[in-house]
Amino acid sequence: MTLSKSLKLAAITAALALSSTAVLAKDLTISVWSGGTGESENYRVDNIEIAADELMREAAISGEELTIKVEKKTFTSWDDFKQAVTLAAESKTAPNIIVTGHEDIAPWSQSGLIRPIEDYIDLDAWPMSQIYPNLLDIASFNGQVWGLPQDAESRPFFFFKPHMKAIGYSDEQIEALPAKIESGDYTLYDALNDAKKMQDAGLVEQGHGFYPRVSNGPDYWQFYVSFGGEIQDKETGKLVFNKQAMTDMYQFFADAVKMGVTSPTHLGTDWGQWYNEVANGKAGIWHGGTWHYARYKKEGQQDFFGNIQFSLIPEGNANGKPNTVTHPLVYLVSNTGDDEVAEISSQLVAIASEPRLNTLHAIKSGHLAIGSEQTAIPLYANDRWASEATVRLLPHAVSMPNNTEFGAFWNVMFKGLEASWTGQKSVADAVADVEAEYKATMADAIIMK
Repeated sequence: MTLSKSLKLAAITAALALSSTAVLAKDLTISVWSGGTGESENYRVDNIEIAADELMREAAISGEELTIKVEKKTFTSWDDFKQAVTLAAESKTAPNIIVTGHEDIAPWSQSGLIRPIEDYIDLDAWPMSQIYPNLLDIASFNGQVWGLPQDAESRPFFFFKPHMKAIGYSDEQIEALPAKIESGDYTLYDALNDAKKMQDAGLVEQGHGFYPRVSNGPDYWQFYVSFGGEIQDKETGKLVFNKQAMTDMYQFFADAVKMGVTSPTHLGTDWGQWYNEVANGKAGIWHGGTWHYARYKKEGQQDFFGNIQFSLIPEGNANGKPNTVTHPLVYLVSNTGDDEVAEISSQLVAIASEPRLNTLHAIKSGHLAIGSEQTAIPLYANDRWASEATVRLLPHAVSMPNNTEFGAFWNVMFKGLEASWTGQKSVADAVADVEAEYKATMADAIIMK
């Protein structure tokens, strides 16, 4: 923390101390909204409520009168969530605490919707001091820390073990598959060939051999990296369009459709249907998120480790590498209310980030730890999924950049992927259109390769 930041934090703390009777004696209402949040992710908002109870108990012991009411709202749909936040911001009624993807930090900080959390809490103090530095980096933009990571995750490749056995893999070969993928000895095209064998053997229906996610999402950047793509230039911070990598990525999904292992109409499949099918062996090979572990159990898959193998996304060719994307959600403090409200909101976020509280969310929802001390919490340490996924995936994780142009960059990429996937355009034409749109709309923000 710089001297100027320390002085600002000290000034806020001093002001709160001088006005503690006036501020802390009255009731406060703190609102928290969370996007992309299903039933198993309730602790994203519940931990703020638990934190409020803790803060009120601490205030009572100090002889202060503090009442905090937490108003919670969750959205399963990211589109509905983003629209609600945007409308609330326009009417100056944004929630005090927002749980969202880290990619929103760049545009929302520049629009003035959020405040740097480092202005209200000491990042060198516990529990912030034990949060993994790379996650704090992901919560940063333009030299400031704007939020705290709410969770960590990554996006693995999955194989249904009984189907792999049925096409000739031994138990030993299946167990060795993650290492074989990590070394580059098993590629994305090997996966398509195995998916075709499963369909030819009648193990899964046509178009279910390779069963990707059914909508746009961060996962698809993994395939770009698998074919040698780079998302952001480290030196300049600019986004990177690698034409060959994008071409090879689009071609991979077009080839999956041509082989019949993925349907040209797969995108838009109902998510509930998709979860049930991949959890119960109606698909052969697919990709998803670490949090899917909890959902698969809900769908009836009670022997995950007996039936499902997981790994990094394989490399696509010699230009690329095995990888996984991590897309942490973050706690952000909005500009709603004054500095005193922001300070209380930040304290709640800090308490919610303590190892024991964050572990409640991690284990229930199938996410990973945000800090080093969580591995010592028995609930986390004794969970096989959390332990194995952390070691196998996170060291190879890449993240999407906090860049104001990334949303537009992303939308253009996926539009081209969808066009080539569904056969509306050839791969060459889709890539040409992507390149043309990049040059026309954001040439200064992109390095063309």
